[in-house]
Amino acid sequence: MMRSDPRALQLNEQGQLKHFLTLDGLSKEILTEILDRAESFLSMGEQSVKKVPLLRGKTVVNLFFENSTRTRTTFELAAKRLSADVINLNIATSATSKGESLLDTLQNLQAMQSDMFVVRHQDSGAPHFIAEHCTPNVAIINAGDGRHAHPTQAMLDMLTIRRHKGQFEGLKVAIVGDILHSRVARSELHALKTLGVEEVRLVGPKTLVPAFFRDMGAVICHDLKAGLDDVDVVVMLRLQKERMAGALLPSESEFYRLYGLTEESLAWAKPDAIVMHPGPINRGVEISSEVADGDQAVILDQVTNGIAVRMAVMSMAMSGQVQEQQATGEEG
Repeated sequence: MMRSDPRALQLNEQGQLKHFLTLDGLSKEILTEILDRAESFLSMGEQSVKKVPLLRGKTVVNLFFENSTRTRTTFELAAKRLSADVINLNIATSATSKGESLLDTLQNLQAMQSDMFVVRHQDSGAPHFIAEHCTPNVAIINAGDGRHAHPTQAMLDMLTIRRHKGQFEGLKVAIVGDILHSRVARSELHALKTLGVEEVRLVGPKTLVPAFFRDMGAVICHDLKAGLDDVDVVVMLRLQKERMAGALLPSESEFYRLYGLTEESLAWAKPDAIVMHPGPINRGVEISSEVADGDQAVILDQVTNGIAVRMAVMSMAMSGQVQEQQATGEEG
């Protein structure tokens, strides 16, 4: 489904974000702008009126072909705090499930004068495909596609790291678990390398941590102790059993014995290391309850930061679309 270069597709002629499809190829300046803008939105959660008018009069469609309560809810909250009108399309009961093609659904939604599609799809490249075929004035935000990318999750994790560690330079980060099936791991690797961390380690069994990730700048570790040694940040990933074909794991209990994050294994990291998890958590499979609920866990901070990051991305993409329309109008 992947066609033209998503890096070129998601920026307007002024170099501003107009779609948000992948972090691959985006500059450090754009990623930092997302984080800085998200910081400015964080305080809104403490206000009595949690709204700004940046998307007033705009219609945002949550187009989720794959279930995700947490991601869809935070995108909906983000859009509403930007004063947008929000439509949640139930794909299970939509015409798409009755045989209508993705392009047919897209054209019908465009006919309703929608301004932004937040797309989650089980196929890698679906948001990119939609961005290629939608009308020029519609912004596309990738809310997770197949094994390819989950850029807003990666950016909310970057915001969480920056707020707890202050900077990225000099940090060592371990991402542990099901790397093979994880779009989060791919997006985080791009983000961390772009923002200048010292080292990113991908930790897990050989069946779930392919060697080609070395070509993306990662250090691969198949031993948990070596992977966690002296790291500043530990990101635990969910075992995505629904995506696994064949016997990639002997058993969940064996995985937990070798790669589960417990108080004992967390002690291999730095004493002030933070523990993150994109959710949903499988307690006793990839992480113990003591660690998930412990002082070093910042998992609930990630959820809070997710609303601010999604507000930042949506407002930047809409602004980029408006700038491009104005530039096109002036040229015409």
